[in-house]
Amino acid sequence: MSKKETQSGKRTGQAASAELLGPNTEIGRKLRQYYDGLVAEEVPDRFAALLQQLDEVDDSRKAE
Repeated sequence: MSKKETQSGKRTGQAASAELLGPNTEIGRKLRQYYDGLVAEEVPDRFAALLQQLDEVDDSRKAE
C-alpha cells in the first residue's frame, strides 16, 4: 500500500486534491477553455497604445 492511500483505498492529502483539480478534470477543462479564449482575443487598440507609451518611457529611462 502506498503512502498516498489509506487502508480503505481512498487517496488522501495532496494526491486527492491533485485528482480533484488536475488538468483532466471538468474544472480543469473549463479553465483551459476559458484561458484559450482570453489568449485568442485581440488587444484593444487603446490598450496597445498605452503599452507602447510605457515601453517608450522605459526605454528612455534605460538610455539615461
